[in-house]
Amino acid sequence: MQTKVFLNEKDIPKKWYNIAADLPTPLQPPLGPDGNPVSPDMLAPVFPMNLIEQEVSQKRWIDIPQGVLEILYRWRPSPLHRAHFLEKALGTPARIYYKNESVSPAGSHKPNTAVAQAWYNKEFGIKKLTTETGAGQWGSALAFACGLIGLECKVFMVRISFEQKPMRKVMMQTWGATCIPSPSPETKAGRDVLAAHPDTPGSLGIAISEAVEAAVTDTTGETRYSLGSVLNHVLLHQTIIGQEAKQQLKMFGEKKVDIVIGCAGGGSNFAGISFPFVSDKINGKNIEVIPVEPTSCPTLTKGPFIYDHGDIAKMTPLLPMHSLGHSFVPAPIHSGGLRYHGMAPLVSQCVVEGLMTPMAIPQTECFRAALIFAKTEGLIIAPETSHAVAAVIRKAKEAKEEGKEKVILFNLSGHGLMDLYGYDLFLQNKLVDHELHQDDVNEALAELKDLPKPSLSKTGKW
Repeated sequence: MQTKVFLNEKDIPKKWYNIAADLPTPLQPPLGPDGNPVSPDMLAPVFPMNLIEQEVSQKRWIDIPQGVLEILYRWRPSPLHRAHFLEKALGTPARIYYKNESVSPAGSHKPNTAVAQAWYNKEFGIKKLTTETGAGQWGSALAFACGLIGLECKVFMVRISFEQKPMRKVMMQTWGATCIPSPSPETKAGRDVLAAHPDTPGSLGIAISEAVEAAVTDTTGETRYSLGSVLNHVLLHQTIIGQEAKQQLKMFGEKKVDIVIGCAGGGSNFAGISFPFVSDKINGKNIEVIPVEPTSCPTLTKGPFIYDHGDIAKMTPLLPMHSLGHSFVPAPIHSGGLRYHGMAPLVSQCVVEGLMTPMAIPQTECFRAALIFAKTEGLIIAPETSHAVAAVIRKAKEAKEEGKEKVILFNLSGHGLMDLYGYDLFLQNKLVDHELHQDDVNEALAELKDLPKPSLSKTGKW
């Protein structure tokens, strides 16, 4: 009984896959406050030009620099596991596989892009990076990357996660970064929020505003901002996950995959596992692709496809994406990485096209799924990842009811060893579900009514 397969280091993907080149309906451009498309030069105060080139690229394959590969080799290629024991517990004919991204030094998929972004910034002459983090996975990953590559790093961490997950702060500090609870008095954006809502749990939209402001107000020009999800170049760097998984499924003897699942907050780990398979679907394969989100922050399942800002202070361009409104502050659930009001434009366009079928699941069902996984496969997974596992369990039970041998692949995007507070509350029956009502969505979206509207164009093939 084979439980896992490893690729040889020489078989690590040497290129990133850019789905923008293959979208049936092209991605619509980001817009400035005047409603006109944002030019690459307008992004230069925020990102280095070498990453901006990737952000706007239409090349299908982009070479991974040798300097980046040499760092990725520390944990990549990551293993692909067959979940034999979960299958047995569920009594399903489905074959379940998971890509284990928890083996990275920071414990998640996030270093795949953190290393790349830090490397490109260093090459461009940047000395310091600022960023935001929800659950702390991204902040930890960027701290790790900056520590290796030799950059200063400042992380604005969403206040509720800062309080729930103090060891994430210690991880960041161990790698040499500074971690600050957001909203903070360090920035105008933070001070404005604190003045209006002193008891706010914070949000990724607020933390992004602070991190961007801290970068663009550095008069030395030596600071740039780094984002852990949403943008095209971030999702690009994660596609190494799905490319490896394709090779590994063949090593298990699988000729096709029926269902690909990942949790979805901003879209990075989900895109990483799914985009190489979405390429196959565009080219005729029959694959169900499922991004899974919390019912308390149902960006894809309840948010409209609109132009919206990525942050509360509207410092970022207008992006074409599913959104609950940039001022929306989600309930303080324990999946901090999924508490984002918007979704990556590339993922959003795939959903509009019909290439993906989003699903929202309440947190108590997700924690129940996490306990089943821990008692079968043995791993304690991140609360974010538990959403993917909950969807896998639903689909595995469907396969049992239908009597079909389906191949299900999901991304185990991170371990939960720094998230045990959430497990503790669940085990004490202190966690409750938060379902977002349409009235709350409408209220958050009301201020966006005068913004430009993206086209809902699609080919209609899916």
